[in-house]
Amino acid sequence: MNKYKVDILAFASHPDDIELGCAGTIIAHIAAGKKVGIVDLTRGELGTRGTPEVRAAEAEEAARILGVSARENLGLADAFFRNDKEHQLRVVQAVRKYQPEIVLMNAIHDRHPDHGKGSALVSDACFMAGLKMISTFGDDGEPQPAWRPKVAYHFIQDRLIVPDIVVDVTPYWEQKMESIRAFRSQFYNPDDASPNTYISSPEFLKFVEARALELGHSIGVTYGEGFTKERHIGVRNLFDLI
Repeated sequence: MNKYKVDILAFASHPDDIELGCAGTIIAHIAAGKKVGIVDLTRGELGTRGTPEVRAAEAEEAARILGVSARENLGLADAFFRNDKEHQLRVVQAVRKYQPEIVLMNAIHDRHPDHGKGSALVSDACFMAGLKMISTFGDDGEPQPAWRPKVAYHFIQDRLIVPDIVVDVTPYWEQKMESIRAFRSQFYNPDDASPNTYISSPEFLKFVEARALELGHSIGVTYGEGFTKERHIGVRNLFDLI
C-alpha cells in the first residue's frame, strides 16, 4: 500500500500559485473526504519580496489552512527550469510517489512565463509517468511503478482564459483567502516596507475576488474557480452535470 497516495495532486510553478488559482477547489474536495497533495516546482527565489526561507514557512502555513495531506517543493530553478528530460523525470517521480487520480496544474499560458512553462512540464510528465520503460526511484531508493493520472486540469490565473469547468467554491471562499494571506511577504501589507509589486497592491486581491465573482456568476453561484481540460469530459448521466 502506498502511504503517500492522494486523490488529487496540485502542481504549481511557485508557492502561492495554488492558493490563488485553485485553493477553493482543494478545500472543497478535502471537505468531501478526498486526500490532496501539493508539489511546488520552485521556491520562488527570484521574487522581489520575501526570501526562499520566508516563502517556505508561508507555504507550510498555507498548507495547514488548506488541510492538505502533503506539500513538498522540488527546488527547481525559478525562471530557469525547462521542460526537458532532467526536469520531466523530477516531476515523474512526484507523480509516481503520490499516484493521484486527478492532477491540477498552472494555466496553459499566463502573464508570468513560468506558469505556462510549468504547465507544459507537468502535463508532459504526467503522460511519461505512465510509461513503464522510464525508470525512476522513490525516496527509499526503490523502483517506482508506472502511474498515469486519469485526468489533468489547468487552473486559470492572471490572464482570463475561458474555462471548460467552473467549480463552486462559495462555502470555502474565506478559507481560500486566509490561505492566500498566509503569504504575508507577497501580498498587500501596509506595514511592509518592501518594494511594491504587481501582486502586492491592495487592488490585486480585489481582482482575485472579482475574477471569482465573475466565474461564480457564470454558473449561478457567488464564487467560482475555473479550469481548462486536456481532453473531453465524459459522463454516464447528464444529471451529473446539474
